[in-house]
Amino acid sequence: MPENNRLNLNQVELGRPLPPWSLDPIFDDPVPSVDYFLGKPLLVLIFSFVCPGCIGRAIPFANRMVYENGESLQVLGIHSNFSGHDLKDELLINGKKNYYIRFPYFKDKNFDTTFINYGAGGTPHWLLVDAMGNVCYSIFGSDPNNALLRLDLRIAEMLQESKLP
Repeated sequence: MPENNRLNLNQVELGRPLPPWSLDPIFDDPVPSVDYFLGKPLLVLIFSFVCPGCIGRAIPFANRMVYENGESLQVLGIHSNFSGHDLKDELLINGKKNYYIRFPYFKDKNFDTTFINYGAGGTPHWLLVDAMGNVCYSIFGSDPNNALLRLDLRIAEMLQESKLP
């Protein structure tokens, strides 16, 4: 996909490979490709530091997934500003310490390119990708009795299935 194509809306299809993302680094880490995560399930969190549900529930949930699942589940964050707020890099860098983030995260190119291309409903938006790189689940929200509960169950099912012979 060309870098200037920002309106190729919702390229994500359940059961199909996760399309490439368009991300910029926040720290000195290079931006990995989608293929880098093949071999283990991947949880993608599209979030924003200006989103109360993200900082209050989604980031802690993603941190819990890292802590509880260790090496069996990869987690990647995509900081998106679909509302167009240009946050200073300092805020993006300090977020790691301020919110105890335990997973790598990158910023969305042009504020919202990946957000748009992945058909996100807002922030937080979650994508669950299997070990072969196929999207298994996509859900918007951080309600612990809805989105996070459903996501938690889907992750547990996926990890249990991966242990079966």
